[in-house]
Amino acid sequence: MTTFQGQTLSWQATDGTIELLLNRAPCNEIGSATLAELEQFVAALESLQKDARVLIISSARPEGFSAGADLRELYHGLHGSSSAERLARAQDFLLRMHRVMNTIDAAPMTTIAAVHGVTFGGGLELALTCDLIIADKMARFCFPELRLGLIPGFGGIPRLKRDVGNAVVRDLLLTGRSINAAKAQSVGLVSQVTAEGGALRVARATSPQLKKFNRETAIAAKRFIKPIPHEELRREIEIFCELLTRPTVEAGLRKFVESTDPFPYLP
Repeated sequence: MTTFQGQTLSWQATDGTIELLLNRAPCNEIGSATLAELEQFVAALESLQKDARVLIISSARPEGFSAGADLRELYHGLHGSSSAERLARAQDFLLRMHRVMNTIDAAPMTTIAAVHGVTFGGGLELALTCDLIIADKMARFCFPELRLGLIPGFGGIPRLKRDVGNAVVRDLLLTGRSINAAKAQSVGLVSQVTAEGGALRVARATSPQLKKFNRETAIAAKRFIKPIPHEELRREIEIFCELLTRPTVEAGLRKFVESTDPFPYLP
């Protein structure tokens, strides 16, 4: 068994299955610390994937899978800095994040996101890198970025377009509304819906089935049915960075940071 225990996540590999567990309070917000440990994980994948057939990503936080990007960190990074400084930091962070997401997306194994509760913004983008999303019935999916004057920046739009119809993409992006697990399954975003608290159990139960098939055949099939939209991903970074320098973004982030709501990311 191979194991790693970090400050924001952990992983273990045993019997051909890797389990990556997100665990940063309050709801797995993705900032610089999480990104650094995700980079450690994808670096380790190079050796882990030689024996692994399945990767399961889940959350230890009761609030949900992930509330998305760490908006407080983003706000403090913008506050008081010049447009050029904002742009340079944002580009570096997004390029690093996209390398992580693309590595998981293209991993030569079957990948499962086992999600529950809040699966918003960057959390949904992480789930979308996986081949299968298994959700408990209490899961909720949302792209709230337009409320801040931004678009998803971790690859969410191109990957969502790859998986579902444009009407769903426009609804999630332009309204900022959340959808529940049943709706997500009906539009093809989620492959299975489980009882509350059952997503990880079902993902683990699915793992032996995935290991029955020839490894090389499974890899070839995945590459054929799940191409990575590199050009659209590159354009997404450009648009995000263009929007980030606008005053409305800092104002939207300030409103979020100053909110007294215990869960300000909820719609």
